Amino acid sequence: MKLDHKGVWSSCLEFIKQSIDPVAFQTWFEPIVPLKLKNDVLTIQVPSLYFYEIIEEQYISPLRSALRNYIGDNAKLEYSVVMAKGRKKEAGVTLNFPTSNKTDVRNKAVDPVQNHQPSIKNPFVIPGIKKLDVDPQLNLQYTFENFVEGDCNRLARAASLTVAKNPGKTAFNPLFLYGSSGIGKTHLAQAIGIEVKERSPDKTVLYVSANKFQTQYTDSIRSNSLNDFLNFYQMIDVLILDDIQEFAGKTGTQNTFFHIFNHLHQSGKQLVLTSDQAPADLQGMEDRLLSRFKWGLSADIKAPDFETRIDILTHKTRKDGIKVTQDVIHYLASHINTNVRELEGALISLLFLSTVNKDEITIDTARNVVEKLVRTQQREMSVDFIKQTVCNYYGLDVESLQSKTRKREIVQARQVAMYFSKNLTNNSLSAIGSKIGKKDHATVLHACKTISNLIETDKEFKSQIREIEAQLKQ
Repeated sequence: MKLDHKGVWSSCLEFIKQSIDPVAFQTWFEPIVPLKLKNDVLTIQVPSLYFYEIIEEQYISPLRSALRNYIGDNAKLEYSVVMAKGRKKEAGVTLNFPTSNKTDVRNKAVDPVQNHQPSIKNPFVIPGIKKLDVDPQLNLQYTFENFVEGDCNRLARAASLTVAKNPGKTAFNPLFLYGSSGIGKTHLAQAIGIEVKERSPDKTVLYVSANKFQTQYTDSIRSNSLNDFLNFYQMIDVLILDDIQEFAGKTGTQNTFFHIFNHLHQSGKQLVLTSDQAPADLQGMEDRLLSRFKWGLSADIKAPDFETRIDILTHKTRKDGIKVTQDVIHYLASHINTNVRELEGALISLLFLSTVNKDEITIDTARNVVEKLVRTQQREMSVDFIKQTVCNYYGLDVESLQSKTRKREIVQARQVAMYFSKNLTNNSLSAIGSKIGKKDHATVLHACKTISNLIETDKEFKSQIREIEAQLKQ
């Protein structure tokens, strides 16, 4: 029976619908039109280059699986991309793109450490074979080519590229990248991993968040497989650990990572760490671990300046194939100055509107988007910001929250800060405790329960909490 392009695409949609979010499916797949099927190559039409990029970056795996299911192992995909010329009345042109041929960053199967049990468990992939297949956990969109350099990140980028070219062989080991959220730490860290794989395919690279590492460690304790956990990480050539500050207050995790760090460093392997604070400012971390963080290079990444913000926006608009005037770019760069993530988020909103409406992006459109973002977007909370706000409200010094005093007003302010930190940030209880009075997670949990009870029973106190919350969300 001859395959029909419409029938094949309909079957593919049913397959894809089962594996992705319904809103994402409606947004990115329903507007697609199947054009033809020839020699196992399915051509689909997408509304813009932006659609093409999104599908290739985020949804290519389920799409490829669907094509193989309904066309065969030799199935290929080609995009017909509508390139709008701006005005609705003007006819657009179409360009054909094959599926992208991105760098293969897969690690080669590695032998377990010879002097240990051969049945080492992979916390990422259950091996089932003698050699371990280690998924590098890399996102291919985070490359050095896509990273916009400016005064705010020049040192960090240069150091990262140096490490990527010669991992484990420079003085930058570990490389410690730090700065606030959304300014490019993860991008640079991932770019190192991708560059290493391009230059040295035989090296085993692994990116892992501190939260995932912590979960894996806990699971290894429960299953009595800590040695396997240690042995797995000791086989890695380039270990990239994101958000190391999440280890705060977690003694067992820190102790285990200490041994992994020592083994890798002594073996000439590369460590790349990221954090929201410099090593000297980290709370709740063991001194012996902090001292090792300082062995290599600590590179600060700051919020992008005006010129860098313009460069970021220009780069992204060119990449997505959407024409945006300099006035619009300057408007966005002037009104969104906190971090790269918010800047790109505003641009994505504009690009989506342009795609849906098939119209130009004007300064008025940009103004409306920015106003909505500013109006609805909550301040990205930090424990330090919460501490400062609470202390300002009660007329206290921030240092007093860190003291051991049992004065009622200070104890209560400390509990209020813990309460808001738990509810308004993503920090763990241990991390909150380490940043507020160097307390443990049980103390934080008790503080939150105490404040919740007071809110329910004391109207005046409830009013105070509402006032503080309003100040936090201004």
